[in-house]
Amino acid sequence: MPDGVQDGTRLTETFRAEGITKVYETGGLRVEALRGVDLTLYEGELVVLLGPSGSGKSTLLNILGGLDLPTAGQLFFKDLELTACSAHDLTMYRRDHVGFVFQFYNLIPSLTARENVALVTEIAEDPMSASEALEMVGLEHRLDHFPSQLSGGEQQRVAIARAIAKRPDVLLCDEPTGALDSKTGIVVLEALDRANRELGTTTALITHNAGIKDMSERVIRFADGQIISVDENPVKKAPQELTW
Repeated sequence: MPDGVQDGTRLTETFRAEGITKVYETGGLRVEALRGVDLTLYEGELVVLLGPSGSGKSTLLNILGGLDLPTAGQLFFKDLELTACSAHDLTMYRRDHVGFVFQFYNLIPSLTARENVALVTEIAEDPMSASEALEMVGLEHRLDHFPSQLSGGEQQRVAIARAIAKRPDVLLCDEPTGALDSKTGIVVLEALDRANRELGTTTALITHNAGIKDMSERVIRFADGQIISVDENPVKKAPQELTW
């Protein structure tokens, strides 16, 4: 897939990053979080970003999601140059096109699962219903439960339902199984895999867990702020086939 062609068909680009650099300067200390990253992600693919803590994965994900801007380089989402957008345009981009899933669920404790998801559906242009989104992640029987009544894996699946309810073009996941045991983590990965297949989202999943890489089309490895390899998976495994 690196050349953008699969089975003779040219793939549609979702992201194209060229020379992305991110430098943080605090207290006289200069840290290069990203150093000249070039990357293309394609419509509908699921990629795993693999690497140790501090290798630049989360910094790149935040830039792809419009939460941060690079110090140098260009980033395009389809035909939109994100690196030339105003703060307002980036807000609209995040609202209309991007779903985020983080390691910590960030649910509102006083709201039910349905109400947590509805926060997104109320501002989206063409959302699915909260109950439909929760059904997609296997929680149709937990609609009216509060976060305190849900397990960690169930709370993460509510967070996924909230992210996918607006039918995003892009789903960005930062260590979504990091706080979960392997059995629960696989259930969460099944929810992400289903969303990717049924909604056609371009899905980027950050992990330091090498066992998860086999569910992706491509594995992008990071070290010291750079991409050190991009490998295609000859066989994409279902989440329930993973071991770690």
